[in-house]
Amino acid sequence: MAAKDYYAVLGVNKNATEKDIKQAYRKLARKYHPDVNPGDKSAEARFKEINQAHEVLSDPEKRKKYDRFGENWQYADQFARAGGQQQATWDFGRRGTPSDFGDQAGAEGFGDVFDSILRDFGGRTARRPQRGQDLEYPVEVSLEEAYRGTMRMLEMQGEEPCPTCKGKGCRTCGGAGAVRRSRRLGVKIPQGVREGSRVRIAGKGGPGQMGGEAGDLYLLISVRPDDRFQRTEDDLHVDIPVLLTDAILGGEVEVPTLEGKKLALKIPPETQNGKVFRLAGQGMPRLGNNTKGDLYAKVKVVLPTRISAKEKELFQQLKSLLAKG
Repeated sequence: MAAKDYYAVLGVNKNATEKDIKQAYRKLARKYHPDVNPGDKSAEARFKEINQAHEVLSDPEKRKKYDRFGENWQYADQFARAGGQQQATWDFGRRGTPSDFGDQAGAEGFGDVFDSILRDFGGRTARRPQRGQDLEYPVEVSLEEAYRGTMRMLEMQGEEPCPTCKGKGCRTCGGAGAVRRSRRLGVKIPQGVREGSRVRIAGKGGPGQMGGEAGDLYLLISVRPDDRFQRTEDDLHVDIPVLLTDAILGGEVEVPTLEGKKLALKIPPETQNGKVFRLAGQGMPRLGNNTKGDLYAKVKVVLPTRISAKEKELFQQLKSLLAKG
């Protein structure tokens, strides 16, 4: 069976930047996520494959090993230690196929040579604990939820450590150390998350192998647009309607907030349309910080409609006075 090309899995070339890899992963993860494709086993398998590719290519050190050893990158250190004892030349490439094993490879075969590297001095095959892979799970929240913080119950489809062997490998799990399970996981999304924020849930990712620790789960946050507020980093912007009379003579208007309450804002006389007022500390909570951004209220002067004959007469008088002044 041909080995997987992780670059091909993500649809990027070998010279792709970290940004290219991240963008490609996010696009594919949203498309093939089990929540988007319930009951679709092929999409579920594709999602797992995408996660595996991203775990390796997004880590500079793992990527370097993968570029040299292909799918066998995890054994790069063993290859290096065995280099002085083996006569064969090791070059797996990204397809994971040995291109040159010399005479020893021809006699023993790939499996025998590989096993010889992984055998310890007692003659047993070395089985090192392996940490589980990190996973990403897309979560969409409203702007208000991002402001207050919220909870989500995730439906996770994946693997868990085998309850019989605790991840070490046994007959129950076929030696894999893990079993396929569906689980519900309650997670907390903190205040201040932004579009693209990654919230780490420690130890809730892929299960470890051979007794290794579990990987981490990262919530990939997207924030829905809000009808009233626009967000710029930790600041909020809102339009406030102001009557023409208040704009000319001065007055007081209400400014909405994500807190739910409205703030009173004094409008000075002769306020121009488009004037922006800053309300300090009324913006979004800063992630991991006890401070908040600011709220910027922009004046939108509302012109009167369906005015009476008397009102028209008064406006005409005002027009004449302004023209003389």
